[in-house]
Amino acid sequence: MSDFASFESTFHGDIVTQAHPSYAESLARWAANSQRNAAVVAFVQDTDDVRAALLYAKAQNLRIAVRGGGHNPAGASSIEGGLVIDLSRYLAGVRVDADARLAYTGGGALWATVNDECAKYGLVTPGGTVGHTGVGGLTLGGGFGFLAGQYGLVIDNLQQATVVLASGDTVTASENENPDLFWGLRGGGSNFGVVTEFVYRLHPHPGTVFSGFLILHADAMEDAMRVVEQKWKTGMSPKEAYQLVVTTGPGGTPCIVILLFWDGTEDEGRENFKALFNLSPLIIADMCRQMPYPDVNTLQNESVPHGRNYYLKSVFLQRPSPAIAVAVRDAVFELQKAHPDTHITFIFENWSLDKICSVPASATAFQRSRALSTVVNVAYEKNTPEGLAEVRAVSETLAGIVSGNAGGENVGYANYNSDAPSLFDPNEDIQLSAVQTEALFGSSHARLRELKRKYDPDMVFAKWFAIRPAE
Repeated sequence: MSDFASFESTFHGDIVTQAHPSYAESLARWAANSQRNAAVVAFVQDTDDVRAALLYAKAQNLRIAVRGGGHNPAGASSIEGGLVIDLSRYLAGVRVDADARLAYTGGGALWATVNDECAKYGLVTPGGTVGHTGVGGLTLGGGFGFLAGQYGLVIDNLQQATVVLASGDTVTASENENPDLFWGLRGGGSNFGVVTEFVYRLHPHPGTVFSGFLILHADAMEDAMRVVEQKWKTGMSPKEAYQLVVTTGPGGTPCIVILLFWDGTEDEGRENFKALFNLSPLIIADMCRQMPYPDVNTLQNESVPHGRNYYLKSVFLQRPSPAIAVAVRDAVFELQKAHPDTHITFIFENWSLDKICSVPASATAFQRSRALSTVVNVAYEKNTPEGLAEVRAVSETLAGIVSGNAGGENVGYANYNSDAPSLFDPNEDIQLSAVQTEALFGSSHARLRELKRKYDPDMVFAKWFAIRPAE
């Protein structure tokens, strides 16, 4: 597979190069600033295609990126001058085995597809919070979502995975087959191979939930966070979740948006969230209602559309804090005024962590803790080094309020990080230090390095929190 003609003759899918009329379309990603000019985009149909693409890339010394949903803000699915193995065209379907309660999901599928297909059978599995997020990146990075309180992370519901290794060999990873690889895939990211299929365990579900946006005046921040803090102290129900968002509405009006989730009826949900609904003098709009579960993951789609420039930064918050929330609110609104060409949001995520933390720390590569995820999301106009520096500074200011400026020791939730360290990309002007990568993987880091030496000693896969093989 040393030359292009041989590669093309054995490939079943579509090969797109710079001369192809759909080349620009093949590079498109959720975040426009994460796009790179690949030399070759290989839309694979099967594992044989993945093997052919890998062998050709190695023979031609082309660096590799793997594209599932194309949603990673750090550009993990793009590569300048290299080869993209793209799963999104032919490996994006979902097949449900209702009797076995399993969903066989292509590595290029989106969560909306998973949710919609499972709903046909009265089944669910934990997924993300935005419908156009890809299953691959979210799963390999851990997988928080609205159902995590009841069923754990996405990786806790992963039954097995089909993986094409750097060698080109295809293997199954599960508790019984290649269990070391299965351990590493659950939180170790895209460091070990191309996952062409994920198999998820499913759970019976009545079909509808209570959810929607509660929009409040900015002055409600302290009271709203006190409600969340009290829930945290007394114990959150596994059925509830909150995303508390500091943002600006039409005309730049400061506001607080709370996305509520209750896995039950509207009467139950309104009773559970009564303390928030009792903030009625400060409520601008109540958009909460009973809806099909798949609809929940579409509620935020319009606010984060494809094709804009996005910068994300995450840090963990040890517990809900009204004082920190107010400080973040004030900073967001001051920074928004100072940077009018951006749109700044800050999200506090809250769901019960009991189920997640009931899994032994050593069971998966993902680092479990009782800390809450927060994320800065800045949409911006100028896709330039100066524009990136501007939004990076904004994000670091806000993240510092939450983390106490702990820096690399508080990496946050890895899937929400625009600066995930890659070992190669000439368009990247910053590389996170080994301290930050080690902080992300924590006690799993040494074992992951051993795994890297076994499955990818030549660093073929090095686009997302790249792990160096043990020496």
